[in-house]
Amino acid sequence: MPTSVVNITVHGIGPTVRTLDPGEDGTWVSVEQYERMLDAAVGRDDVRITFDDGNASDLEVGLPRLLERGLKAQFFVLAGEFGKPGRLDVDGVRELLAAGMEVGSHGWAHRDWRRISEEQVQEELDDAHRLLGEITGHPVTEVAVPFGSYDRIVLNRLRKAGVTRVYTSDGGRAQADQWLQSRNSIRHDLDAEWVERVLNGSESPKVLARRFAARNVKRLRGAP
Repeated sequence: MPTSVVNITVHGIGPTVRTLDPGEDGTWVSVEQYERMLDAAVGRDDVRITFDDGNASDLEVGLPRLLERGLKAQFFVLAGEFGKPGRLDVDGVRELLAAGMEVGSHGWAHRDWRRISEEQVQEELDDAHRLLGEITGHPVTEVAVPFGSYDRIVLNRLRKAGVTRVYTSDGGRAQADQWLQSRNSIRHDLDAEWVERVLNGSESPKVLARRFAARNVKRLRGAP
């Protein structure tokens, strides 16, 4: 098992079938861009592929191309969005599981976990996990943080909720067994240079230092 990994995040693929939220088009990629990333990941045990938001394209476009290449992925879904236009439904989640994929929680309604009420905390961290547990048949204890937005308060809530692994959007590589996992979102401007830079770790020391500092700020903010 590799000591460090590159976590890749996919959001939407191909034609859109719902109105996107502001800025969401930045992480929506073409089928060709998605396939380019998958082809680069084939045969590499240091690359983990994840999906966020529970878009219908996860099942319709994402899954068959994973299976064609013998790849696995983890899908972080929004429990409160099942069955809405352009989103996965419960049967779709079960189809992912039947194909050998993993399912985790992205919360209930794609809210910023730094700016939610106590009632919304219940939905995001308790209700979502309960519903997903009923669908999957086992406890769901891994989450992906919406918008990559977290602080010390959010991390403490996740620990109290029994979360065993947290995926962020901080970029770069991550230690394979770390509780907090940095990820790299593929974007609309993905090209061969991006794949080389991210998957093979050819980023500049300046970028790495800036990313390290940003992570530390996130982990410490919200402290008393």
